[in-house]
Amino acid sequence: MDLIQIILLSLIQGFTEFLPISSSAHLILAPYVFGYADQGLAFDLAVHLGTLLAVVIYFRREVFAMLHDWFASLAPGGESTANSRLGWAIILATGPVMVVGVLIKDLVEHQLRAPEVIAATTIGIGLLLWWADHSSRRRLDMSHMNFRHALFIGAAQALALVPGTSRSGITMAAALMLGYTREAASRFSFLLSIPTILASVIWVGKDLVSAKEAVNWGDLGLGVFLSFVAAYTTIHFFLRFIERIGMAPFAIYRLLLGVVILGFLYLA
Repeated sequence: MDLIQIILLSLIQGFTEFLPISSSAHLILAPYVFGYADQGLAFDLAVHLGTLLAVVIYFRREVFAMLHDWFASLAPGGESTANSRLGWAIILATGPVMVVGVLIKDLVEHQLRAPEVIAATTIGIGLLLWWADHSSRRRLDMSHMNFRHALFIGAAQALALVPGTSRSGITMAAALMLGYTREAASRFSFLLSIPTILASVIWVGKDLVSAKEAVNWGDLGLGVFLSFVAAYTTIHFFLRFIERIGMAPFAIYRLLLGVVILGFLYLA
């Protein structure tokens, strides 16, 4: 990989992982657009690790409080708190994507990475995101998260295994449909990404070890750093402005991207 490719793919992963526009779609499409060879498992692992570090560090206080109360609730006579219940909600919401991911791993890797699939999901989820944001009551905050809501959002997250769907986009849309505010929907989506991305890193890491690929540690380190900076910046500004700007700009972007992909497929 040359330096420009490393920078480009790292920033794509960092900026798109937490925006509702699908990082997987952009990473899959990048080689088509720029003529790059596939970046390989090692680099995928590095940039996902960078985004994982970004969300953990950004939400470090919430994560620490949640873990503390969750473990405390497991002790005999342990008290249930808002943080411990949030921890259980995230565990429950993570379950569906783990189960479905194992069941359809080969399908996702070999048949669903086609540009036609990405175009369809990019447009379809864009319309769903716009409708969910437009029709939502947006009254609930994080304190209203219960197991039924968590399971619904988790089931929606399983759909993000299809490239182009966007994990953040589908989970935010699901939370909005339940009546959560844009900020609450975004925060839960970001916290939910921690075990999901961690599982992905472990899964890719397992494949990487078995593949015994040669590793360029300098390239990987740069990928981790750049994706971390881009993801951290994205989370900060997204949460700061999402209540004001809404989901419409991202829905419009998805629709335009889907049309462009279809144009390349059928008019080029």
